[in-house]
Amino acid sequence: MASIGSIPGIATASTATLAAFGLISCSGWTDRPGRAAAVNAAATITGGTGTDGTSTHETGTDGTGTDGTGTDDGAGAGGTVPAAEWKRCTGLPAPEPGTSQSRYRCATLKVPLDYADPSSGTIGLALVKIPATGPGHRIGSLLFNFGGPGGDGVDTLAQAASEYTTLNARYDLIGFDPRGVGRSSPVTCVNDRTMDQITAEDDTPDTSAEETAYLARRASYAKACEAASGRLLPHVGTLSAARDLDAIRAAVGDPKLNYFGISYGTWLGGNYAHQFPGNVGRAVLDGAVDTRLTTADLGLQQAAGFQHALLDFGAACARLGAKACPLGGDGESVAAATGKILAGLDRKPLKTSGGRRLTQSLGDTGAAAALYTKQAWPYLAQGLVDAVKRHDGTLLLMLADLQNGRKNDGTYDNLTAANTAITCADGTDRYTVADVRRLMPRFRKASPVFGPSMAWGLLQCTGWPVKGDDAAREVSAPSAAPVLVVGNTGDPATPYAWASALVRSLGGRAALLTLKGEGHGAYDTGDACVRRVVDSYLLDGLLPADGATCD
Repeated sequence: MASIGSIPGIATASTATLAAFGLISCSGWTDRPGRAAAVNAAATITGGTGTDGTSTHETGTDGTGTDGTGTDDGAGAGGTVPAAEWKRCTGLPAPEPGTSQSRYRCATLKVPLDYADPSSGTIGLALVKIPATGPGHRIGSLLFNFGGPGGDGVDTLAQAASEYTTLNARYDLIGFDPRGVGRSSPVTCVNDRTMDQITAEDDTPDTSAEETAYLARRASYAKACEAASGRLLPHVGTLSAARDLDAIRAAVGDPKLNYFGISYGTWLGGNYAHQFPGNVGRAVLDGAVDTRLTTADLGLQQAAGFQHALLDFGAACARLGAKACPLGGDGESVAAATGKILAGLDRKPLKTSGGRRLTQSLGDTGAAAALYTKQAWPYLAQGLVDAVKRHDGTLLLMLADLQNGRKNDGTYDNLTAANTAITCADGTDRYTVADVRRLMPRFRKASPVFGPSMAWGLLQCTGWPVKGDDAAREVSAPSAAPVLVVGNTGDPATPYAWASALVRSLGGRAALLTLKGEGHGAYDTGDACVRRVVDSYLLDGLLPADGATCD
């Protein structure tokens, strides 16, 4: 259920998380970009330069900076927002070797559970701050959302901070767990043992009995979420999360919101710009989502994106030769072999070193996870070879666990629960089994390998206890400050066409930057051109010409 059918996907297979799972380099693969970061629900924290965790660098004078005494009343939070009270962080994941967490500061910001009814009580938003280091004047804060929906921001920023060193010179970097996620009043549904069962069970039913079991699991999961988190579920959508962004902006004392959104974070940032156009500072939306599409069209285009990425992986694998890649002689044959291997898991799951079985659902999820970044391609190749030659699914299972939010100790984060809750709150699309059957040929055509599971994934919100609100899809912001949208032509999870669509939907002076590359998102691929352009915009306000390209 926590499968590639979730739209839009969150990139998970970063170098940091691969290392955390004990995955090592695979020989023969040399075409590896710099460390892909900030895309998985796993991270840590470092903090301040002074005893109170605040930066000691001088205030910016270019109109985007702040001296920490912003005058905005925090309209997003329904009134005056108190300043965030920063303290030393505890309970964070271990940082990269050689990275100190001594400067990092954490806070919890109280915001209304229901902005329409302040008497409903409050929830706490977990924040982390990495104060600006200098040199140069401090511009203000840069708030990150790394995607999902359902991905955390506190741990992710803490683990991935080294990817943003240039920006950290003049910005306080701020990560947060959105409402319903991680440390911020998390949505809960089922226990870890049940999650193991859910993620392993057949999500491409072939018989009436399998279909009945699949639908029963869906219904049971929705009921479990309602029982455990029913009061929270109506209030975790993007409309409320965008108001939370404005509350955070006010709490850190910034007159404008400077923002870096990745994947689902582009949807959230676009809705913020729609609700608060006058409060937009410098905003980067990387790995864009076309919020105008129906859930079915999002899924169809994403299926095609994953199939394209699989073909590119196959071509790269085949170029290594038969010894290193005994899966086929070209992209088509490697992709076909991958599909055959994964389909075979439906009849005969594979053993793994930990005793669990690699089922077709887990195999599909693991293969898709590896397509989010070229750095994971060697692990996908090795995992497929292990499956064929050793009848061992250990490596593919590790990749699936990354995507599903399963940790080494067998516990899960709440990615699946939060993803479902936020997705279902953000729209009124509800599909039936008849819809799935009608659309299945199109999904199979888009991706013979991943299409079927993504078609059945359309039932994610069927029977969900919250109706949903299509207003969350609105991102038009013609009067907002210029927004930089970044798209990657080889992005499987947020296909490139969505970037230009988001630019059109935003309107005004939004500009598109294109990377002709591979993987989910652009900045975190490490591409030097993309980083130079994005950094220049965020640090100096230099917006590239619309249509600029990095090859």
